[in-house]
Formats: sequence, structure tokens, C-alpha cells
Amino acid sequence: MPDIYVDADACPVKDEIFRVAARHKLLVHVVGNSWLRLPADPMIRQTVVPEGPDAADDWIAENIGKNDIAVTADIHLAARCIERGAYVLAPTGKPFTPDNIGMSVAVRDLMTHLRDTGEITGGSGSFGKQDRSRFLGALEVTIQRAIRRD
Repeated sequence: MPDIYVDADACPVKDEIFRVAARHKLLVHVVGNSWLRLPADPMIRQTVVPEGPDAADDWIAENIGKNDIAVTADIHLAARCIERGAYVLAPTGKPFTPDNIGMSVAVRDLMTHLRDTGEITGGSGSFGKQDRSRFLGALEVTIQRAIRRD
């Protein structure tokens, strides 16, 4: 059975992940730079990594395996997880795949450059109910694929 790895510090769908994972009896690894109040459940494991750039990303990328599932908005982490044979979802439900990750990385890097040079300001829009609903559907589909491939 696949495990689910959550890039937790800014993840808006942790509660949804816990509910769906419990239904499928999947282990969830919640990884971040700070301690979070999580449900008391033996199937939810929290890992607090040292402060520092990419410490949580590095832990996830080193521990995730083939057919596991990562939930992250970090496109570079998504690329690293895909290289390990994992499935990856953004909190909005957008799947990152071997077919689209190259373009996603390129667009992310371009947008970072444009923000750094002042060409554009601001970031992504707010997270809404539609994003949460889309994520739940995508997570269910991804779990089913991972179980079939396992």
C-alpha cells in the first residue's frame, strides 16, 4: 500500500488527507519545520526537520518511494518525487506527472524571475472551496491508481 507524504508547513488540505487516508488505512507522513497539532492516530506520523532551506523537501525526497503519494505545492519537490516513481498532487488537486513537470518547473522559474525583477507582483490566488473539492477527487483517483500499481 502506498504511503502519503505531506509537505505540511503551508498545506491547506491536511484534514482532508487524514480523512481519506483513514478510509483507505494508509500511513501519512507529515513533514515540516515546526511541530503541528495533529490527530492522535498511529497512522499519522509527524517528522519535524531542522530549520533551513529545503530541509522538509530533502527529507520527503529521500524517503518517498515508488507508488507513494506526495502532496506539495513546491514544484521542485514534485519533480524530485516524480523521479523516485511517486505520484504527486498539489493542494489544489493538480497532478504533477512526468509529462507536465518540466513545463511546470519552467513556468515556476520564469514567474520567480519576473517577481524578483519587479515585472509582476503578488502570488497565486486564494485557496477556495472548489480547490478543496478538486483535491479530494484527485486524491481518491491517485490513491486508486497507486493501489493498482502497487
